[in-house]
Amino acid sequence: MLPSQEASKIYHDNYMRNSRAIGVLWAIFTICFAIVNVVVFIQPYWIGDSVNTPQAGYFGLFHYCVGTGPSSSRELTCVGSFSDFSSIPSGAFKAASVFVLLSMVLILSCIACMALFFFCNTSTVYKTCAWMQLLCGVCLVLGCMIFPDGWDAEVIRDMCGEQTGKYSLGDCSVRWAYMLAIMGILDALILSFLAFVLGNRQTDFYLDDLQTDNKVGLCPEVHWFNLLKAKDIYRFTQEEKKII
Repeated sequence: MLPSQEASKIYHDNYMRNSRAIGVLWAIFTICFAIVNVVVFIQPYWIGDSVNTPQAGYFGLFHYCVGTGPSSSRELTCVGSFSDFSSIPSGAFKAASVFVLLSMVLILSCIACMALFFFCNTSTVYKTCAWMQLLCGVCLVLGCMIFPDGWDAEVIRDMCGEQTGKYSLGDCSVRWAYMLAIMGILDALILSFLAFVLGNRQTDFYLDDLQTDNKVGLCPEVHWFNLLKAKDIYRFTQEEKKII
């Protein structure tokens, strides 16, 4: 083997090893992000009371709990279900719920698509997941932007005070689930960018392999024939081991 070809092979092997490691980390963080997305959707702690609010309580996308006494009283009545849209106090909350649900479905579908790594081209799977994660981030952005538009609902004004309005919480405060959703937007964009990079690099190395084969006198058809032949030899070896 020529020195340049040997150096190219070493570089290729090192990259593929590092690419697999980064791909594993990408998959792990994607699963973690999916868990975060599910928590953000189901938890009712997007906004809540403070020491100055007339009533105690907290609100999520579709489920909320409010009290009838002062904020020091923790006796709360919980209302709201995603299966019953009429129980959601604001049209903006309904729209935000749909977008966050869509983001959750997209990221769970992305995890399901990881099984395609065993059947399809790696670059194609990475790019498919990247588009899903990008759309997931867009849906989260829309959900987080639309949600404050419903803060002028009567039940929220009763809890947060008369100064409460659209995009103004009055005496209430933002809770951890809303902050987690905003952080999830950044996570989705980072994971999407990383998936695009991994997918493009897989394509580049495929083209480099074809160029290398052409330089040594092998056409792409011969290159793929050699790959298929190597897979057949490996499969035959594994079958022999099972027989023994």
